[in-house]
Amino acid sequence: MSEEIIINKVPSSELKNRLKQFKNRMNLFKPEWEIAAIFSKLNQYYFTGTMQDGMLLIPRDDKSTFWVRRSYQRAMDESLFDNIKPMKSFRDAALDNLPETVYLETEMVPLALYQRFQKHFPFKNVESIDHDIATVRSIKSKYEISLMKKSGKIHENVLENIVPQILLEGMSETELATELFSIMLNEGHQGVVRFGMFDTEMVLGHVCFGESSIYPSYFNGASGNYGLNPAVPLIGSRDKKLKKGDLVYIDIGSGVDGYHTDKTTTYMFGDLLPEYVRETHYKCVEIQNDIANMLKPGAIPSEIYKTIMGSLDKDFLENFMGYGSRKVKFLGHGIGLQVDEFPVLAERFDEPLQKGMVLAVEPKNGIKGVGMVGIENTFIVSSKGGKCITGDNPGLIIV
Repeated sequence: MSEEIIINKVPSSELKNRLKQFKNRMNLFKPEWEIAAIFSKLNQYYFTGTMQDGMLLIPRDDKSTFWVRRSYQRAMDESLFDNIKPMKSFRDAALDNLPETVYLETEMVPLALYQRFQKHFPFKNVESIDHDIATVRSIKSKYEISLMKKSGKIHENVLENIVPQILLEGMSETELATELFSIMLNEGHQGVVRFGMFDTEMVLGHVCFGESSIYPSYFNGASGNYGLNPAVPLIGSRDKKLKKGDLVYIDIGSGVDGYHTDKTTTYMFGDLLPEYVRETHYKCVEIQNDIANMLKPGAIPSEIYKTIMGSLDKDFLENFMGYGSRKVKFLGHGIGLQVDEFPVLAERFDEPLQKGMVLAVEPKNGIKGVGMVGIENTFIVSSKGGKCITGDNPGLIIV
């Protein structure tokens, strides 16, 4: 390992506590469990501090082992996990006394991998651990929150201070997105934005001029954008150019050492938007602040959602959290190693919030001929309500 490369390793105490919390939850809610196998690289990173082509085996009553196919050397360089072993195939990790049921990430493991694993681990039944891991991951430690605060500072500085200085009439969405990406990297952004949604790709997020932000998207969010082409509906359009009077809408992720924040900021370029547009936007800001005040330990996400939705009039709801028929049914979401984590401010999310959870709150409203107004920031759940870590500018910044 070159001496010039600095590796920020996840502390050993952090890794041990994560395994402990996972086992405690499994013992409480699935007391019959005997062994779990982790294949997804992100969950590997959560439990071991490195992401490799490998498998983490977590037995209930024995020491966990991270079996690594590639790269064992890199795993040893990066990780403080105390039991890493090399393997050429699953055969090397096979167990003599395998229980009948193995617990897997059923949302993540493809059928072909499952079949290769079962060839050398001939279990009879499989059960899911997706919700259990999501729940453990939803409560952030001081270490994790410290990284998210660093990400939030990048978000605040770039979107509130730098973007107004780089918007130029005639630039394309693509030009703004690529310049923005370079700036984010220079500020300390990790360079990738990760989602848990199946087969979801993302570079930065949505960088939009005018109605681009309400264009249809497969992405499960309130906004959209044209993108580069049908094969890459991302980054921004080369043809959509910034002109005087445009609403500029930027909804992007930031991340430091794996941990994300989410933020949306809007700008009025060259001229004020009509009063009704500004009123709609500031109503969204008011909703964000109302939700933030509710983000306290013990609060029920589904009740927060119902309270807010029940307080809004029919006209406002027509394009709230989307445009036309393309509305999403949530007001915010947990965030951490992925942008879309547990819990969600939506119906049927009835487990109480806990101290240390972090959520992105994003009330937005689509307006024909204008685009998507609204706001998004990232908040830490606390006894005094949500503590914002991504800045406090209400948006519609005049440029």
